[in-house]
Amino acid sequence: MSNGRPINDIILDSIADGVFTVDMDFRITYINRAAGKILGISEEEAIGKYCYEIFHANICEHSCALDETIETGRTIVNKTIYIVNASGERIPISISTALLKDENGAIIGGVETFRDISEVEELRRAIEEKYTSEDIVSKNKRLRELLALLPDIAESDSSVLIEGQSGTGKELVARAIHNLSARAERPIIVINCAALPESLLESELFGYKAGAFTDARRDKPGKFAAAEGGTLFLDEIGEIQPFIQVKLLRFLQEREYEPLGSLQTVKADVRIVAATNKDLLNEVHAGRFRDDLYYRLNVINISLPPLAERREDIPLLIRHFIKKYNAIKGKDVEGVSDEVINVLMEYDYPGNIRELENAIEHAFALCKESYIQLGHLPARFRGHDHSPVGHSTLEDVERHYIQMALERHQANRSKAARELGIDPSTLWRKMKKFGIE
Repeated sequence: MSNGRPINDIILDSIADGVFTVDMDFRITYINRAAGKILGISEEEAIGKYCYEIFHANICEHSCALDETIETGRTIVNKTIYIVNASGERIPISISTALLKDENGAIIGGVETFRDISEVEELRRAIEEKYTSEDIVSKNKRLRELLALLPDIAESDSSVLIEGQSGTGKELVARAIHNLSARAERPIIVINCAALPESLLESELFGYKAGAFTDARRDKPGKFAAAEGGTLFLDEIGEIQPFIQVKLLRFLQEREYEPLGSLQTVKADVRIVAATNKDLLNEVHAGRFRDDLYYRLNVINISLPPLAERREDIPLLIRHFIKKYNAIKGKDVEGVSDEVINVLMEYDYPGNIRELENAIEHAFALCKESYIQLGHLPARFRGHDHSPVGHSTLEDVERHYIQMALERHQANRSKAARELGIDPSTLWRKMKKFGIE
């Protein structure tokens, strides 16, 4: 005892973390000074009340951490939740829970420690803003270097060819180029060249005159006319047939075209940005794509890496899509469980970013909780246990991801380092540290 107070109380009042205990009915039996300060209440106001009356946390109603610990005996460590303090402010906190036992080892309640992580969350939001450009979210070194060049690419007004697998964000990059350019006040017109047969694609692109074919009763402007002064984004350019390639080449050379059924040429001020998931140079060598058109389109080349090569972006993208679908669906999902993040980090993503977004949207349809759980993901993500079993320390997790990256790239350290977002020399030091051959 010291000044009439138990020494344990004095110690607990001296720490910065909030601490409180509850009995088996979840009534608060003790609360320290830091907890009262974070919550904006006094000890007298808290003692004897149900914890949910004090915390107003987003998990109180359906996934109480203390309840889970008392029911299962499992401790919870550093789980991020939100509470509402006495002033009505929403505060992010990190909580840890454990069983409370008497001197005989009987369970008499639970203890929870927590800390205010508002500053950490502010920093996280600042980092997310830093790594977001025109709706493109990334902290991947290769992609960040590319994004830094976008203003100069936009200003140049030259033709751009964007290469990358389906779902890597080619249209987002095209829109960013347009929005950063002097053409931003004019339209960007998008056409998927693979979605239309040759005859229809020609009339869609260049328009037609009345009488050009059966049922052409009046003139119809094409996409070039619609994009006047702006940008025409030709997605899946590798799918266009030779006849359309010739007409497109003429436009790129002369800045003019002929509508279907017309003998008059039309001048147009349109910037061309094209995209493909094919290797167009291979298509040229195979005789399926004109080499002169390829070089006219490929004045500026942008190559987008697949998501499997920028795994450090997955947590950023998850948060981005959760924010997006909270707004669309009117929900308040806070994040994903540790099990889900492990699965999403390990998945190979043949559908790239589009597949990750699809998984989050699917989860939103099923999730009635604050955190997305494994059962909310599409079945293909749940088919295998991707989580690093037995990992109990940060070093274990780090070793696991380094080994997985090296396996994916056949022990190529440069490629593995690029995926992990670290310098090859750093990877080499970590490999020596962990004894990885």
